[in-house]
Amino acid sequence: MKKLLILLLLSFSSSVFAECIRGDCVNGQGTYVWDNGAKYVGEYKNNVREGLGTFTYPDGAKYAGEHKNSLKHGLGTFTFPDGEEYVGEFKNGVMEGQGTLTFTNGEKYVGEYENNVREGQGTYFFPNGTIKTGIWKNDELVISN
Repeated sequence: MKKLLILLLLSFSSSVFAECIRGDCVNGQGTYVWDNGAKYVGEYKNNVREGLGTFTYPDGAKYAGEHKNSLKHGLGTFTFPDGEEYVGEFKNGVMEGQGTLTFTNGEKYVGEYENNVREGQGTYFFPNGTIKTGIWKNDELVISN
């Protein structure tokens, strides 16, 4: 749940003062910066982030991947400020579909996500070799295979 709140806050962290500092930020390739330190380098269409690009958040989090209507949408990699990393599918700004979340302690979850939480079939790998596979509901393992 903490990751969901961080992702949602980061999605809306851009301030109103911003400017295109390089390229074409309307229809093309450009670099856009906000006064809070956020930065986007990538493709634009009709004045929105559309296509491939990298968005760096003020706290150091970073998303590199596909955008649609200025949201994370498609395949991408989101690196959290603490170094945890999600690689997978996004839809309308949230982790949605297949993905892999790698934790800084070496643990890893590979499976399905819905609205930024583990939801559906997935496998959790522990550094000591333990593996838990099953059905996840609201970020919790509910049925173990």
